[in-house]
Order: sequence, then structure tokens, then C-alpha cells
Amino acid sequence: MPAARELKRLTRLVSGVLVVAGLAALVPVQNRIDAENGIYGPIADVLYMPSGGLLGRLSLGNEGLLAAIYWTRAVQYFGSRSLAKQARFELLAPLLRITTELDPHLLIAYRFGAIFLTEKPPEGAGQPEAALDLIRHGIVNNPAYWRLWQDLGFIYYWNLKDYRRAAQAYLLGSRQPGALFFMKAMAAKILAQGGDPATSYELWMQLYRQAENEQLRRNAEIHLTAIRATIGMKQLNDLLARYQEAAGHPAKSFEELVAAGLLRGIPVDPSGAPYRIGGDGKVALGPRSKVLLYLVE
Repeated sequence: MPAARELKRLTRLVSGVLVVAGLAALVPVQNRIDAENGIYGPIADVLYMPSGGLLGRLSLGNEGLLAAIYWTRAVQYFGSRSLAKQARFELLAPLLRITTELDPHLLIAYRFGAIFLTEKPPEGAGQPEAALDLIRHGIVNNPAYWRLWQDLGFIYYWNLKDYRRAAQAYLLGSRQPGALFFMKAMAAKILAQGGDPATSYELWMQLYRQAENEQLRRNAEIHLTAIRATIGMKQLNDLLARYQEAAGHPAKSFEELVAAGLLRGIPVDPSGAPYRIGGDGKVALGPRSKVLLYLVE
């Protein structure tokens, strides 16, 4: 019995040392991330990042802890570069890959990670193909979680304009336990109408309504605002064309359309800033606008 207790104590000690060693393996990676030199940081660092499987074996059952650490690093890495308007995110996809290899059921890493990867530069990485790989990995490990199918379909629809695959993803997701009816309805609508603004708006509205946290809801709201502005600008451009046809010359300001009875007042965008007529005679956002129109261009 004393020998057994001593062996058990020694095993715990060795395990503790190995866990600490596994955690220490993160330090060089974190130092490399922190030491990146501007937007031209060392691309080669990606090649030396350890795999999640290797770290998992070293962790001796502490994969969840390591996954949380790597997820935190991924968020910090994305946040710092996004705020600095730095357009290169070489380490983002590897950090997310390691995170989800360590904890294949960390759903937040798949959903937020996909947003980080698909957002257009400089706010995001602009890597929709990497986002597809991440979401597919999530579906393999969490096949019944229908929201990952929703995310997959959305990337195909919004970022890649592949409406057939988008509809297929929504349809497959609609068959998962607990999936809401709109998944099947959107599959049919995408097949029928493709990428028209009304369909895009409805997809973002569903994401807004079904958002599981404030960050996802805010992201959807920003895109909804941009789509509303796009629709409004098209309607105003149609009015400008009508005015030019009737008056025989293009309008130089919206006051002319108000005087002609085509508008009740100076039009404003969803952020409350007045639209303007650009040098090309087309409607444009005003200098005080907060609409991120590039998100939908």
C-alpha cells in the first residue's frame, strides 16, 4: 500500500510537470504573435505553430484549458489588427484551427472565427475559403448544431455568391434537430431569386433575430443598415433619372427634386446623414455618414 501511494503521488507530480510543459509551449507562439512587426510581420511564424493534436496530447486532459487560451489569443490578435486597420491576418486561421482541434465543440470559436475570417479588410481577414474550412470542421464535429449549417450557407451566399451551394447548406441545416422553419424557406428563396437585395436583407434579418449574443446582433445590424442604404440609393437614382428625362438636364442637388415634387425633403441615409449627388450624377453617401457601404459592394 505505501508503495502504491508513492507511485500515485509520483504519477501526479509527473503529470503536473508535463501539463506545465504543455502550457509553456504556448509562450513562444504568444511571443511571436506579440512581436509581429506591423502589417509585414513574419509570415513564416505560421509554419512553426504547433498542431492542436500535439498540444492536446501534451495537455493530459487539459485540452479545454488550452483551447480557451488559444481562443483568447485569436480574439486578441484579430482585435488588435482590426483596430489598427492592418490588412494582413496570417496567424488568424492557424490560431482558430488549433483552438478547434483542442476543443472541437467550442461553438463560439467556429461562429465568431468565421466572422473574423470573412469580414472584408481592413476590419477583417477577407478569407472566406478559410472560413468555409473552419465551419466545415465544426459541422463534422457538431453535425446536429443547425446554426453552423446556417453559417455555411451564409458564407456561400454573401461572400462567394454561390447560390446553389448556399441553398443546399440551408436545406441540409433545416433537417437538423431544432432547426427553425426559415432555414427551409430561405433555401427555396435563394434558389428562386439568387442575390437580390431583398433576399440579402432577409438573410441578415434572420441572423439579427436569431443572434445568440450582442456581438452577432450588432454585426448583423451594421450589414442591414448598409443594405437599406443601397436600396435607398437605387430608388433615388431612379428618381434622378426621371427628373433628367422630364427637365432635360441632370439635377445638381436634391432641392431640385423637392421643387419638382419628386421628393418631400432632402433624403437621409439610415445613419441620419444627408445623401449627396456625386460628380458622376449618382447618389452617394455624405461626409457625415456612418454607413459602411463597402460591406455590401
